[in-house]
Amino acid sequence: MGVIGWRRNTMIDDKSLGMVDVSEKDVSHRASTAEGVIWLKPETIQAIREGKIKKGDPLEVATVAGILAAKKTHELIPHCHQIPITSVTLSFQMESDHVKTSCMVTADYKTGVEMDALTGVTVALLTIWDMVKYLEKDKGGQYPVTRISDVRVVRKTKG
Repeated sequence: MGVIGWRRNTMIDDKSLGMVDVSEKDVSHRASTAEGVIWLKPETIQAIREGKIKKGDPLEVATVAGILAAKKTHELIPHCHQIPITSVTLSFQMESDHVKTSCMVTADYKTGVEMDALTGVTVALLTIWDMVKYLEKDKGGQYPVTRISDVRVVRKTKG
């Protein structure tokens, strides 16, 4: 095999760059749920509740963005398989200083959908940030409160 690159003084060969071959695996029903949190100013949370965000409803837009992102995971993460997703569902729980976001992805396939759920929830959180950032910036244009945290897989099932 030809050497195609170097990384930390270790050669990488052609084989190490391929996707995992799942052709011998059986198809089964797979589901994964990922969640994460975006921390916001209480005033921003109140503006979302009251429908006063200039760009529209962040949760509606984040739902669409999360669905699209989950469906495009294989285009974003090099070794992910293109999975025939059967559903993507997003939900939001608003508290006084944060929005907890959850993304559940299902598919009938040979490999799991954890990365798709993680991608969906992360893009949903980023979409919320984008839509409210004008309220979150301080006088210096910084985000002293706003942050995304706790992105993780909370449930994975197979079969």
